[in-house]
Amino acid sequence: MSLWEFTWEERLDRFVTELGHHFPDNRVLTDEASKYAYGFDASIHFAKPDVVVLAETREEVLTVVNLANRYRIPLVPRGAGTGLCGHALAWYGGCILDLTHMNKIREISVENKWVRVEPGVVYADLNRALSPHGYAFPPEPGSGDVCTIGGMVATNASGSRALKYGATREHVLALEVILPNGTRVALGSSTLKRSAGYTLTHLMVGSEGTLGVITEVVLRIAPVPTHYATAVAAFDQIEKAGRAVERLVRLRTLPAAIEIMDRTCIEAVNRAMGLDLPEVAGIVIVEFDGFSTDEAERPLEKAKRICREEGAEQFEYTTDPQERARLWAGRKAVLPSLSRAIGGKYSTSLADDMIVPVSRVAEAVKRFAEIAKQYGVTIGTYGHAGDGNLHCKVIFDVKSPEAWQQAWKACWEVYRVCVDLGGDLSGEHGIGFTKAPFLRLRKPRELELMRAIKRLLDPNNIMNPGKLGLEEIPDTFLYKLRYPVKL
Repeated sequence: MSLWEFTWEERLDRFVTELGHHFPDNRVLTDEASKYAYGFDASIHFAKPDVVVLAETREEVLTVVNLANRYRIPLVPRGAGTGLCGHALAWYGGCILDLTHMNKIREISVENKWVRVEPGVVYADLNRALSPHGYAFPPEPGSGDVCTIGGMVATNASGSRALKYGATREHVLALEVILPNGTRVALGSSTLKRSAGYTLTHLMVGSEGTLGVITEVVLRIAPVPTHYATAVAAFDQIEKAGRAVERLVRLRTLPAAIEIMDRTCIEAVNRAMGLDLPEVAGIVIVEFDGFSTDEAERPLEKAKRICREEGAEQFEYTTDPQERARLWAGRKAVLPSLSRAIGGKYSTSLADDMIVPVSRVAEAVKRFAEIAKQYGVTIGTYGHAGDGNLHCKVIFDVKSPEAWQQAWKACWEVYRVCVDLGGDLSGEHGIGFTKAPFLRLRKPRELELMRAIKRLLDPNNIMNPGKLGLEEIPDTFLYKLRYPVKL
């Protein structure tokens, strides 16, 4: 009897039954409470799976992939669920493969400057293990306390330190991947450089689980600086802050981080965190690091001169570790703080994580403010301005259908601005399905090539379907929302 003579329900039932032959009951979850919980991640969406499997070994992953491919069941690899674009949700139902129990640090090789880990290792836990050796995996995403290495690889995640140290992709030396047909492949090598054909490891980085399941990662690690100098420059116009950023990245001593925050973000963080950041049109946080006091502090004079020349009203810095930690805690708290900024309105990851050339940051931030005014929404703009990566949270009444429609229109304009300025839709969060509609703003041939690769490696389209814009999509994704609103 052909597989296609079975209904979806019959195929799903056979799939779950066979899972029960390989896993204990407490690692194959079909109860409504578990399915509901896994229907959420950190995005604006809700999509409930039919079954959740908790894998603990590569052999178990291989079993699940083979069964999913046999019965044509959508399969969604999942880490901590911190993604903001819906990567870890089962858009078409099917199976979520939870990899957080695969959390072993297999080997630390300081002499070779790499570490070998399973995908469920938490970023912060990895760096705690590396700390006694004086090393770290440096991209430092905002969700670093909870996000997993597998999720970082799947989205090419990064954070404030990508300016100097690069995103995840720059640190991935090798991967072990289970392909959709059940083939286990080893990609890359445990060497610091390599020139031997296509860089297939980089193909998998940022693929968002659409090409296979990552079961092991070899990451390049870097020495941890011992000294830091962190400055805050305040500007009465956000465009002035943007121009300062453009000049700061030209310094011979490259800053470890350059962040920008507009007035909406500053005021929200001050109220929520009890900080005393200057409540001006915009601030720039610039940090230098090194292995001596002089190395960290010496560039500050040039940074101060640049900021003053671009109109900074204040320029203050600290080398105190506690004050630095407090300042960065405030910066990382922007996202939740924005939801407390305006009574009855909430911050959404709807237009977010766009990237533009550094030379166009000032123009982008100015145009975002104009778009917010045009559509009657509030936009809080902040982000890693040193590499042009801006986060743009839209704040509105999430219970109002009209507000959602206006916010959605504003998002189209925001992304159109980014593409027009020579940028792209994502700097570090990926596409998922929240941003999938906007891919039509990009070069169509690039999307055609991505779809061809997907068909080659995953002809049955079981791996995380609906993500990365690899399928035809409607004009709006304003459905399957986690919010109590009907559109």
